[in-house]
Amino acid sequence: MRTIAVIPARYASTRLPGKPLSLIAGKTMIRRVYEAVQGTGLFMKVIVATDDDRIIQEVLSFGGDCVMTSVNCQSGTDRIAEAVKDIDFDLVVNVQGDEPFITREPLELLLNAFEDKNVETASLMTPIVIKEDIYNPNCVKVVCDKNRDAIYFSRASIPFNRDGSGYVTYMRHIGVYAFRREMLFKYVGLEQTPLELCEKLEQLRLIENGYSIRMIETDYQGMGIDTPEDLKKANEYGFFVD
Repeated sequence: MRTIAVIPARYASTRLPGKPLSLIAGKTMIRRVYEAVQGTGLFMKVIVATDDDRIIQEVLSFGGDCVMTSVNCQSGTDRIAEAVKDIDFDLVVNVQGDEPFITREPLELLLNAFEDKNVETASLMTPIVIKEDIYNPNCVKVVCDKNRDAIYFSRASIPFNRDGSGYVTYMRHIGVYAFRREMLFKYVGLEQTPLELCEKLEQLRLIENGYSIRMIETDYQGMGIDTPEDLKKANEYGFFVD
């Protein structure tokens, strides 16, 4: 299948303004994400989709491919759809612009999900290993049915462990998505939904409209960077991996 990766990168992050240009161990975050994705060798094309000329200039400075998109995009997925509308592909992977340490293994697992012809959208999840993250609203949780299709995503601690049972495994959603071409454009044609707006989680738009998201479990823990504290941790880790 013809597979491309797009990295949505918005400059005006509320909690960490200018996030894509933040430095992690001497490199900008957007450069680290781009090089990590390109280095997997899984994609025929890797593109940064942004709404800011400063990010465009940074991507061009290290030889990356980028597309300027509208400032009015409601979500990262809307930005991706705008960036790829004239590209011929079968699958597109949305790698968030704050996943600088993404590796080949989880992305390969994600792509393998589409060997099932019924899968139109897939995403990643990993067991929560830090207990405090269960109650952290910045850590998005997901619960699935027996087929590993998502039932719900929430910033709350789901499922609620009423009796304190030891049989509950909390799963953290890693914000990397893959779409078949038709599903991507179907998604962005949908109106934003009440739960999406309430939780500020764009994937709920699909759930509320009755579409399935196949969840793929991975050992990759990721390091989404949303706050100055997250950036500090990423810098400590970045110097270690380099």
